Amino acid sequence: MAGTALIPDIGKIIVFLLLLLAFFLLTAKSERKLPNYIFASFLLVTAIDLVGLFIPQTSFAWWESLRLASVLLQMPLYWLYVRSACFHNYELEGKHILHALPALGFFLFFIISEISAEALQLFSIVAQLQYYAYIVAVFVSLSTFRTLYRENYSTNHQITYKWLLQTTLLFLLGNTFVLIRDILFNQAAWDYLPLINLIISIFALSVISWFVLKALYRPKLFLGVDKNLLPIKSNPTELPEEHQKELEKLSNHMQTVRPYLDAELSLQKLADGIGLPDKLVSQLINQHLGKHFFDYINEFRITEAKALLQNQPELTVLEILYQVGFNSKSSFYTAFKKETGQTPTNYRKSTT
Repeated sequence: MAGTALIPDIGKIIVFLLLLLAFFLLTAKSERKLPNYIFASFLLVTAIDLVGLFIPQTSFAWWESLRLASVLLQMPLYWLYVRSACFHNYELEGKHILHALPALGFFLFFIISEISAEALQLFSIVAQLQYYAYIVAVFVSLSTFRTLYRENYSTNHQITYKWLLQTTLLFLLGNTFVLIRDILFNQAAWDYLPLINLIISIFALSVISWFVLKALYRPKLFLGVDKNLLPIKSNPTELPEEHQKELEKLSNHMQTVRPYLDAELSLQKLADGIGLPDKLVSQLINQHLGKHFFDYINEFRITEAKALLQNQPELTVLEILYQVGFNSKSSFYTAFKKETGQTPTNYRKSTT
């Protein structure tokens, strides 16, 4: 197929972009460098693997062994990246080196026993099992992250969650193409292999380009939450009489002090302002009121925004959303439509 002649050129572009983005992440000024460093490592390891698109197998057994074994480093690095991006106080520990043992083991195995068809088949099985194990671990981390920020933060961590979820789903789609290629290879369907390789190459180029644009336009994408927080167990209970006063104190504080106007408000900040333990405030909101902290705070912000939309027509929607405590237009519009069923502009028109 004529299109397959493009694969080496596409491979060179992909590797160049991977190296470029890795350099950008390693040199970019950021308050949280660990996610950038881990993601840059992930991109460099991926570049080693994709060099095979334009450099055929050579007589250098150590290089081909390294290229193949590097595949087993990709998902551990991506999982570490997700963890470090989600949790601002996440740190690498000595035990994390254990994630590199499968890659090291296969590298030595290929060097000692050579790269035979049987060895490649075993490697492919292990690689797929490892891939899906880490994918499950990534989804567990994302689920925990989403629960924690909704229970403890009012800032828009949804952006981080959405980015990481989209990235993971793209990886799943890309791995589906690889699985199809492996099936075709095992069934000796040689006529279709060039086409699927071309699809994989174009898909990889598209995903990497998307990464580059995201990194350039949103260098401060990740805020992170506290990894030491624990999700609240969903077990709604009636409010004991001894906590009734604390609930009233919380309500009065929200009405008079209006802490929700602070875009960086967290559960800890709110608890400190009231003078109550943060665990008690969390229990009052999440269990007795039956709401996540994120939704609870946004309800007050939307109520404030509705009043401003009705009574102060000189204010723009953008001015209002920042004034009431939101830090992004998308999160404000989402929360406002969820609460009222209308966009802020349509709500203003319907009430004036």
